[in-house]
Amino acid sequence: MNGESATASGAGARPTGVARAWAELLRVPALFTVPGDALAGAAAVAAAPNPRTLLAVGSSLCLYEAGMALNDWADRDEDAAERPHRPLPSGRVHPAAALSAACALTAAGLALAARAGRPALTVAAPLAATIWAYDLALKHTPAGPVAMAAARGLDLLLGAAAGTGRPRRALPSAALLATHTLAVTTVSRRETTGGSTLAPLTALATTALLTRRLARRATPTTGWSLGARGRRAVAENARPARSGGLPVARPILPGRNRPGPPGAAVRAGSPGDPSALTLPGRAVAESTSPLQPSALPQALLAGVPRIALGAAYAATAARPYLHAALNPSPPLTQRAVGGGIRAMIPLQAALAARAGAGATALLVAALAPLGRRFARTVSIT
Repeated sequence: MNGESATASGAGARPTGVARAWAELLRVPALFTVPGDALAGAAAVAAAPNPRTLLAVGSSLCLYEAGMALNDWADRDEDAAERPHRPLPSGRVHPAAALSAACALTAAGLALAARAGRPALTVAAPLAATIWAYDLALKHTPAGPVAMAAARGLDLLLGAAAGTGRPRRALPSAALLATHTLAVTTVSRRETTGGSTLAPLTALATTALLTRRLARRATPTTGWSLGARGRRAVAENARPARSGGLPVARPILPGRNRPGPPGAAVRAGSPGDPSALTLPGRAVAESTSPLQPSALPQALLAGVPRIALGAAYAATAARPYLHAALNPSPPLTQRAVGGGIRAMIPLQAALAARAGAGATALLVAALAPLGRRFARTVSIT
């Protein structure tokens, strides 16, 4: 990983220099790629954001920053030779302080997950173990990219577990996010030396496949949430009629459900209502019609942004990958890694929109400008 050096001199500039050193150590711009994990996980299980979701976001932020601090502590000898401007080898942050911060942030992350519920803690514990295992043992092994991908996938499942306690439904979204992370981490292994064309080409192909996958709806339904009333209508009308277990149309019985004389008022739902002479499935179609006023805003939130956010994800990641493939120099490889990290946000937003949570998708997408703003002063890698 690569960072920018701080330029602080004199006693009056010391507070700014210390703050900048910790901002570089903790990769503050990359921090904006974290909340979308938990929010996309909650969206994948159709859970509206709630206080437990916020606790899961806080847990994710703490565990992510713990990994950043632990990463530089574990690489302090390597950074002294290759990146002496980093906070630890330059002496701007003491190694003991970085290790203490990693331990404290890990404890805080697990505590917040425990407050979110036992299912969330069940996911946060292996997530923390994966982070520590990656930084201390797996980073420079073939299992390193897989471990990092697993950590991102678990982070998304943390939000799902906090939302409903049943994260299994979020596994497809977690797999997509983990696949992207695997590609980015593979490229990052050569960011200081360059020379690899295969890694960015593979990441470029992965981006294309994920973009195509994002364009598909997560469910065979309309692609947006039905709401509680729509789900009840589906459940009620899914019950078979009492005729051998098969749904049948209601027959017209003389004198019973024959329509009244012209001009006579017919009560809706009464035997004389012509709309009753339909299959039970009609109620489902009417309750979930995208043309109804209540469903149209949700359609606009989850339908159109799903495609737009997928395109934003592809544009953010694909261009730097292509440049690194054409010229695998260290600077362009580092830009490819930065582009892959920034692409996390539109990917998370697209996953939320794909699950039908349009408002959540727009909330996650709003984090991208903030990340770009901070990246102007502190390196994202």
